Amino acid sequence: MSDKIALEKRYGATNYAPLPVVLSRGEGVWLWDDEGQRYLDMLSAYSAVSFGYGHPRLLAALNEQAARLAVTSRAYYTDRLPPFLARLCELTGMDRALPMSTGAEGVETAIKVARKWAYLVKKVPAGRAQIIVCAGNFHGRTSTIVGFSSEAQYRDHFGPYASEGFRHVPYGDAAALEAAITPETAAFLVEPVQGEAGIVVPPEGYLAQCARICREKNVLLIADEVQTGLGRTGKLFACQHENVKPDAIILGKALGGGLLPVSAFCAREEVMGVLRPGDHGSTFGGNALGAAVGMAALAVLTEERLPERAATMGAYLLKRLRTISSPVVTDVRGKGLLIGVELDPKRVGARAFVETLLKHGVLSKDTHGTVARFAPPLVIAREEIDWAVERIREALREYGPVYEKAA
Repeated sequence: MSDKIALEKRYGATNYAPLPVVLSRGEGVWLWDDEGQRYLDMLSAYSAVSFGYGHPRLLAALNEQAARLAVTSRAYYTDRLPPFLARLCELTGMDRALPMSTGAEGVETAIKVARKWAYLVKKVPAGRAQIIVCAGNFHGRTSTIVGFSSEAQYRDHFGPYASEGFRHVPYGDAAALEAAITPETAAFLVEPVQGEAGIVVPPEGYLAQCARICREKNVLLIADEVQTGLGRTGKLFACQHENVKPDAIILGKALGGGLLPVSAFCAREEVMGVLRPGDHGSTFGGNALGAAVGMAALAVLTEERLPERAATMGAYLLKRLRTISSPVVTDVRGKGLLIGVELDPKRVGARAFVETLLKHGVLSKDTHGTVARFAPPLVIAREEIDWAVERIREALREYGPVYEKAA
């Protein structure tokens, strides 16, 4: 293990600080390192592996399509992309879908389309369109996206930025959104639950209020559901918890079935209709292999009722975690199988805690210095949750007494 870690540190860029484990195999919700030690995956690659490792239907789709046709670029039609686009539109309730590869590409696509819509449809003066974003947002790491991040490290030394094209408002504050809108506002870009910020769930009714405000002000509501979408929060899309239908939605991560990067920007006809050939594209976006796997992922998601499973298992995991009484834990919050445990930084940092969890056989990841994330594959079973919670208790005992609270 140490040799492989040393090799990566020697030749890899230091843009990540991985936990000290070398993974070599996965099956279902379990991972094994190169020494045979087993771990329960409570991160699922930030929702990218929502279906678990080695799902037979997804592997079959990947292998069958790879043997037939993988990448041709969008210079030609293929037999796999059209039905995939149709299914995306059917599930999202949108009129058109634009496939890309990564979630950040999906966000960049949304920004470009929203701006062109503002100029051609809303008649915002050229070069003046603004997009409102939330403090604490995380939409990716391209230079445009980090330019409107409120996290200092994401921005430092990567400028200059076109920051005049974005305005910040507090997350969860619909009144602040309404006050920030001007005649030049093109869109409001928002995460239904903020993931990287520490699994921040907005006040009940927030998204519905934002949707109403955007409709009244002729502003596009764009939901970044790259992490929260496709069943993660207990609904197919997190916006559905408040019966909100945005003007556009960004998908990624789980859309590739945990096998390869697939993303999509889906929108109403009026919004997507501003694009013309040559306006936007991607060599790999919409390739036949990605479309086939994405189609299979959507089939597994709906036929195996994974959003419903996430709702049930997520409620159970949240309930079990909230029975833990520890001076280290200050809050437990989340929606579906997207849960954050807030830790008292005076007692333990989140990085140190997830390293302790690693020793107990649970893979998690810290965020914001004080939060341990728990977002297992949606296929996790109740007994596996029980196993994980006991290991979390053991880890917490290393930092103080642990008691049982009433559920």
